[in-house]
Amino acid sequence: MVRLLLLTTLTSSVIKLSHCTVSASVSMALRSVDFEIFGRVQGVFFRKYTKNQADKLGLKGWCMNTSRGTVQGQMQGPNDKVESMMQWLKTTGSPSSKIDKADFNNNKEIDDYTFKSFDIRRDD
Repeated sequence: MVRLLLLTTLTSSVIKLSHCTVSASVSMALRSVDFEIFGRVQGVFFRKYTKNQADKLGLKGWCMNTSRGTVQGQMQGPNDKVESMMQWLKTTGSPSSKIDKADFNNNKEIDDYTFKSFDIRRDD
């Protein structure tokens, strides 16, 4: 619900205040995307910076190092925030990283989050 305060002028410089309630249905479509980042992305705090950026954007999911020398993960959140994170993963990363390629797969709309937060998964 959105409450609006309307100002209308009347004769003799009298101002009348009136309240109006408007119902707004905002559909916040959620998206889930898997990612894998190639280049110099291990040993350069890439996962830490990825988590920090995901937290800033309010995304949920995870990331981890792989045995192939990449960082992979999954992110979930509103479409615009996921798009922002995809751009960040392609072009920014951590200060010491060098991103050669970013792959995004399983890009799909979801009804609800699978994760409660964005976490760094450790190698076992």
